[in-house]
Amino acid sequence: MIPPVHGGRGRDGRWRYALTGSEHGHVWGVCAEVEGLFREPGRATYELFDWVPDAAEVRGWVGCRVWLVPQDEALDPWLLEDAESLGPQRRTDALVLTGLDDYMGPPEGLRAPVRLHDGYRWLGTCREFTRVLPDEQAAPSLVLRGLSPGDRLRQALATGTRRALDLDQAWLEIRDDSGEPLADRLLRPKVRSWRPSSHGPDLIDLELDEELDRPVPGYARPLWDRWLAGPPETPGAWAGLDTREREAWLELVRDRGSLLKHQDRPAGQSYELDGRHITDEPSLYLALGEAFNGPGGYFGACVAALADCLRGDFGYTAPATLLWRDIAPAREHLSHVLTAEGEPYDLVALVALVLDVLAEGRVRVTFE
Repeated sequence: MIPPVHGGRGRDGRWRYALTGSEHGHVWGVCAEVEGLFREPGRATYELFDWVPDAAEVRGWVGCRVWLVPQDEALDPWLLEDAESLGPQRRTDALVLTGLDDYMGPPEGLRAPVRLHDGYRWLGTCREFTRVLPDEQAAPSLVLRGLSPGDRLRQALATGTRRALDLDQAWLEIRDDSGEPLADRLLRPKVRSWRPSSHGPDLIDLELDEELDRPVPGYARPLWDRWLAGPPETPGAWAGLDTREREAWLELVRDRGSLLKHQDRPAGQSYELDGRHITDEPSLYLALGEAFNGPGGYFGACVAALADCLRGDFGYTAPATLLWRDIAPAREHLSHVLTAEGEPYDLVALVALVLDVLAEGRVRVTFE
């Protein structure tokens, strides 16, 4: 729990954000509002020349993960996350694609042909491409408004030296309206400025020389607002979302699940999975999470994480049984999955792979 820090209170008398030291867990301060958490992340722009589509026109949101696969098989593919497209440009016959580069990006100097897929289907091929990175100077800093500073932060601000204002490594902890952990972000903050806050006496607005590497984009803000009010009370609250929104919902489920303490239930439990809405990869893990841990529950966000959850500390103790109701949608939509290189999974579709992992975790799965 966050230790008490004197000062004004946030909405409903609770703090929503806390800046804590990562090494000793001390609290730099708590506040009800953070500026810089909700904003559009910097996106790389790719112009793909002589674009030849494999299927329908690629326009609008393309996918959670789009792989760019070099024609040269000696080179590794790389990932563009949350990819969007304006469609082919008539004057240049090029496709303009934006997204979040993974930590690798394209091989240095590569301009050769690449082929694109979204994990399920091939999208098309280009002869060469150019890549423009986001302007690093354009990203705003992080501002904690109405911050009630702890004693250590007060001392650092009073000292005013550059060393004292370097807060080293810290966590921005985010809680919902009930005070339960929701998410966090790791920072290496330095104090840029501070001033008295209009939020109340003895409160400050603290500006940090730090930008978040995982800001919350506009399309995900309504989902965050729902979770900040508290976790869902009924299963399937995500069912009406599209794949992009389901991915954002799954990220919140994963973040919250990693922060909560789970008490493993006794062995021999029976679980039920509602498979009616499993039409993409995030919905598979959302349905699994709710089957094992109830509405908004987490039980893995990929195959490797699912295997980890089956080993304990996430509410499950082997052995157990799982009744999977209506597996047809999952088999229909997830049977054709591509590797990063664009190769089909060898003899094993994603659903079958998940069933194998569950069996290895001593979950006996039946179907209805």
